[in-house]
Amino acid sequence: MSLLFAAASETAHAAEQAVHVDWLGVFRTLGTLVSMATGLFFVLAGTIGVLRLPDFYTRLHAAGMTDTLGAELILLALMFQSDSIQMVLKLLLVAFFLLVTSPTATHAVAHAAYRAGLKPLLGEYRAPEIEEDGT
Repeated sequence: MSLLFAAASETAHAAEQAVHVDWLGVFRTLGTLVSMATGLFFVLAGTIGVLRLPDFYTRLHAAGMTDTLGAELILLALMFQSDSIQMVLKLLLVAFFLLVTSPTATHAVAHAAYRAGLKPLLGEYRAPEIEEDGT
């Protein structure tokens, strides 16, 4: 009889160990999948925007905004998968520099194009009518 109780006890103990779920691993994997999929969606949307939008400024806006957000989300996915705090800090530094430099570069390119005389298309894909007398 005691042999039966010992076997039942070992079976119950083995069942408890088999049910153990690594919740941190599940969270990391889920966070990685969501961040990576969302980042890739934004990068794809920016690519389609560059191909489909009518003029330089709208294309630049699509590329600058969506690629910055897409790259930040992809970096977040890499942070979820990294094993060391040193790698997470390096990726945070890259994300910070990307967050600062990408919109600044986009603004500089747009400002240079405007100063060079490239007019934006307004309305139904046409340039604005400007009267010569200043009104």
